[in-house]
Amino acid sequence: MFKHIFFPIFLFLVGNNYHAQCEDITLASITNPGPYSVSTLIEGIDEIRNGPDYDGATIYYPNNGVPPYSGIAIVPGYCGVELDIQDWGPFYASHGIIAITLGTNDPCADWPASRALALLDAIETVKSENTRDASPLNGKVNVNSFAVSGWSMGGGGAQLAASLDPSLKAIIGLCPWLDLNGFENTDLIHDVPVLIFTGQNDDIANSAEYGYMHYQTTPASTEKLFFEMSNSGHDAANSPDMSSGEAGIYAISWLKTYLLQDPCYCGFLLENPLNASAYETNIECELLELTGSDNEELMLPYPNPSNEYIFISVEGLAEVAYKIYDMAGKCAKSGFVSQQRNKIPIDDLVNGPYVLKTGNQDYQFVKY
Repeated sequence: MFKHIFFPIFLFLVGNNYHAQCEDITLASITNPGPYSVSTLIEGIDEIRNGPDYDGATIYYPNNGVPPYSGIAIVPGYCGVELDIQDWGPFYASHGIIAITLGTNDPCADWPASRALALLDAIETVKSENTRDASPLNGKVNVNSFAVSGWSMGGGGAQLAASLDPSLKAIIGLCPWLDLNGFENTDLIHDVPVLIFTGQNDDIANSAEYGYMHYQTTPASTEKLFFEMSNSGHDAANSPDMSSGEAGIYAISWLKTYLLQDPCYCGFLLENPLNASAYETNIECELLELTGSDNEELMLPYPNPSNEYIFISVEGLAEVAYKIYDMAGKCAKSGFVSQQRNKIPIDDLVNGPYVLKTGNQDYQFVKY
């Protein structure tokens, strides 16, 4: 059950409503790259903050998504460099999430505790872009919605970061490592949903002693998933293309579910991966009815993003007028929808974000 997902209005999904809203979201739709184009901000070249707890960073962000954007910080492992985990940056950004990849101040001396601080410091850098006048992300960052990820010692650092900052929304550990003689079980007591990737043949942070230990030691009340990748080593999840792309599928489904609070992706996480030598999870995906807090049906546009059409759920309502505005405030399309006619073609719109207005409600969606 989603104990950590709190919507500003009550969103519930079940039966035909759920299947209609999520029908265009399939495993095949989780592509690399995703639907959004990506740009970068690079420390030392662009005017982004130079965080004291890490060394060097790149911010990847979507150009044509719907802000405000959630974010994730990703750090490498022992003696590793930013390049080791950098493939995750453009992947996440192409799916609508700001990603900051970073290096460490002392790659071969910064242990997991230092990498935890590096991750939290990198999040501060992304947050600062929300108020930097010259930033393309000015006013576009959801400063209350962040996840962390890391490889090896960085994965251990991601777990420790959640213990330090319970406001984090999700963790993705990439073959996580913690000093078995230097940490307490209490270090992993947090309620931030955690996805653990490990490699079946990892001879540095072997799956049973490290990866599965992370899964077992995290409290049973915390949503968690363990995915051991068949015939893989210590770099088993250093790219979304690993394990025939299942690394990316499970990672983005985890972030869509817990970081972006999109329930359409939860079901994918319950499928045993084709390339798993071991798999375990305690999550559940509940599907309830789509209603409003005052019994008014919600008219959320779906699929989102889309390139041909959007549907609006109008069950229980009479004919409703709508208008679609571009980001310049120009009305691009208008009309009426009803329970029988709730499909709006958008293939004639220019690619980009739009606002759908129905009555006194505004809903954002993206045409790509």
